[in-house]
Amino acid sequence: MKIAGSLFAIVLLSMTLSCKHVVKYECNGLTPTYTKNVKFIMDQCCATSGCHSANGEAFDLSTFAGTVDASKKKSFMGSIQHLPFYQQMPKNADRLADSQIKVISCWIENGSPE
Repeated sequence: MKIAGSLFAIVLLSMTLSCKHVVKYECNGLTPTYTKNVKFIMDQCCATSGCHSANGEAFDLSTFAGTVDASKKKSFMGSIQHLPFYQQMPKNADRLADSQIKVISCWIENGSPE
């Protein structure tokens, strides 16, 4: 039993040490809004048929409320940034452009204005 506990602790520690933290972007006065900046990214890359749309299998990123709720999850930015131990989003697609990720990050950092 002690061996199993020790192995678990080693695996957990190695995952923690190797996990990158979510990158914070310098917004420098950049205050994106959902309507003007974020909705376009969500509609083009995330809220597509069968994915994060109203009829999708996962949470809905086709609305302001749904996107705000999702953005509060710890995994949201880690998944978008394709960090280790997060499910990479968009699924089976290239990582979003840094400029798009920055817009989403700054939108969250500024309180997710509509």
